[in-house]
Amino acid sequence: MTNAPRDPRAVELRLRGLRKAYGRTPAVREVTLDVPAGTITSLIGPSGCGKTTTLRMIAGLEQADAGTIHAGDRLLTDGAVGTPPEKRDMGMVFQSYALWPHMTVAENVAYGLKRRGHPPANVAEKVASVLAIVGMGSFTERLPGQLSGGQQQRVALARSIATEPSILLFDEPLSNLDAVLREQMRFEIRSLQQRIGITAVYVTHSQDEALVLSDQVAVMRDGVIEQRGAPLDVYNVPRTEFVATFIGLANILTVEGLTAAGEGMAGRYLGGARVIAGAGTPEAMRVRETATKLCVRPVDIRIAREGSLPASSAETNRLAGTVTAVLFTGGLVETFVAPDGAGDIVLRVQGTPPIVASQGDRVVLDFAPSRTVALEA
Repeated sequence: MTNAPRDPRAVELRLRGLRKAYGRTPAVREVTLDVPAGTITSLIGPSGCGKTTTLRMIAGLEQADAGTIHAGDRLLTDGAVGTPPEKRDMGMVFQSYALWPHMTVAENVAYGLKRRGHPPANVAEKVASVLAIVGMGSFTERLPGQLSGGQQQRVALARSIATEPSILLFDEPLSNLDAVLREQMRFEIRSLQQRIGITAVYVTHSQDEALVLSDQVAVMRDGVIEQRGAPLDVYNVPRTEFVATFIGLANILTVEGLTAAGEGMAGRYLGGARVIAGAGTPEAMRVRETATKLCVRPVDIRIAREGSLPASSAETNRLAGTVTAVLFTGGLVETFVAPDGAGDIVLRVQGTPPIVASQGDRVVLDFAPSRTVALEA
């Protein structure tokens, strides 16, 4: 992902030790995060993980029980006192669009500008400008009920940037759109964010949205951030089994006797085949004696009919098994293989046509140590 041009008005957002509980139930337990100026960070995780509560604390719609929020040099929250939402210089795009149904497109976008006392001529110019940016310049006199879902979301986006906030917040804005519109709007949101160079935080449960849109992803579970980093880094080197299976598809191998093997780790899968993991976080590599699981992505496994691969002196990271199912989806072939002696375990392999094997065939799975990740215990 190329770096966006930095808008001098964009500010860095810093969260330190944020906590929030509802009664005795903790929603956010300890969230610390930096969002660099002019970048977009996605908070991703299952329902109830604390991502929306974190976003609402950033917006000032929820008061943190503890911790601090800084936007540039401004302290917005210190756990006791918080700056009101209307004074935080933030724009927010909601899942429900939240457009005034009795106002035209132009009136919806102008609403925030008028509330801030902008002169009428300035309001008209700004409304025209932001509607042109989101491709809605010819819809100024329509009511929200006369627009499609994607068009309404564009209007909501225009309204949120019209006041030129320093930080833009997204609360699952594409959840109500169909699959085709979601893909289109992902591109448009990312393009707009890069064009105006605004700092943004994006909440989603969709791994695809997080990976496509973000400079940084923060994977949350049970009120804490389990891993943060660039999308490619989190995908390629997940820290834990939860992150590996939540961000993309993953095969998890339980391995016995993991020990040091050069800069990686080696053990025996199902007590037989030798498997080496050459990738993993520094934390995973430091706790070799307690680690038991490795991750290999379905796209990183090569499948071949039994006996067709050349012999290898090391014979590592090769598993023999039987094909249980093959799914052809046009540009992708998914093959499910039960390794010998694995019981009910089935490994998933993804590749492009042609189809290599059929149900019932004997096959060998081969995967590189450099694409096999040791997971933290």
